[in-house]
Amino acid sequence: MEALRCEHLTRAFRGRCVVDDVSLALEPGDIYGLVGRNGAGKSTLLKVLAGYLAPTAGTVAVGGEVLGPCQTSAHLGCLIEHPAVNLGLTGFQNVMVRALVQGLPNPKAEVAEVMEAVELEAAAGSVVRGYSLGMKQRLGLALALIGRPDVLLLDEPFNGLDPEGVRQVRCLLVDLALQRGCAVLVSSHVLDQLERLVTRYGVLCEGRLVAQMTAQEVEDACADYLCVETPEAPRALAVLAGAFPDAVFTVMPDDAIRVVGPEAETVGRALLEAEVPVSGLYLHARDREDYFVELMGDGTGAVRGAAGKGGGSDA
Repeated sequence: MEALRCEHLTRAFRGRCVVDDVSLALEPGDIYGLVGRNGAGKSTLLKVLAGYLAPTAGTVAVGGEVLGPCQTSAHLGCLIEHPAVNLGLTGFQNVMVRALVQGLPNPKAEVAEVMEAVELEAAAGSVVRGYSLGMKQRLGLALALIGRPDVLLLDEPFNGLDPEGVRQVRCLLVDLALQRGCAVLVSSHVLDQLERLVTRYGVLCEGRLVAQMTAQEVEDACADYLCVETPEAPRALAVLAGAFPDAVFTVMPDDAIRVVGPEAETVGRALLEAEVPVSGLYLHARDREDYFVELMGDGTGAVRGAAGKGGGSDA
C-alpha cells in the first residue's frame, strides 16, 4: 500500500495557484526530495499534505485513507517551516505534550526514545528558550517523530544545523526509511545533502511539478561523457559501435555523439583509422546544481530542457 498519494492537488490564494495540479506518490521506504526556487510552492504543498491548509482542489491519502480538508493523520509526522515549540517548557515537556495528545500508551519511554534519536537527551531538561537554532530544529524533528509515523513531511530540516548535525539527521532519516519503512518527503535547498539522501526527486516550478526522476536517473543525466562532433555522424556511429560493442552511444539533436565507456584517446584512434573526420572531441561534465537550475526554470515560469516530461504526472 502506498504511504502517501496526492492527486491533482491545487491551492490558490486570491485566484493565484501556488500549488498547481500536483500529483505524486510515495511508497514505504521512499525518500523523496522536493526542490525548487524560493516561492515555487514547496512549503505550501507540504502544508496542504499535512492538513494545515485546505486544498482548493484535489485529494490527499495517507496509507490508503483519503483525508478531508484540513484533516491530518496519526500516521503523519511534520516539520514545516519553524518548529512549533513552547519556549517556556523544557525540550522533554514539549515532546511529552505531543505524546499525551496522541494518547501513546507509554509516553515517557516514547519521548525518551525520540530525544535520544535526535541527540537531545542531554538537553531534554533544559528550557527551550535557551536552545540554539540547531537544537530547536532537532526538537522540531523529535516532535515529528513522536508516535512512530509512517510518513514524514520535512521542510528544510537541515536549517541551523552544523555539519555534524546535518550528518546525524541525514543518517537518522536513512535509517528510518531502511529499517522502519518510513516514507520521507523532504524539501531542501541543500542539494549536496539531498543527493546523499534521497531515492527520488520532484522539481517544482511556479507551483507545478515539472519533473520527477529517480536518484539514478539524475546520476545518469549528470554523468560525465565524451562528446564527438563530426560532419559524418551516421558513419562515425557505425564505426564506434563496431569498435566498442559494450559502450553506450547517443546521437544528440545537433548530431554530436555522446559516448559513455571508452576513453577519448581510443575513440579518436578508432575514428582516425576509419578516416572519419572529427571536428570536436572533448569530455563533457554536467554540474548537478546546474541541472536542477535548468529544471526549475528561469524564474519567469519558463522551463528549459527536459523538465516538461514530468509535469503533473503520477510518480
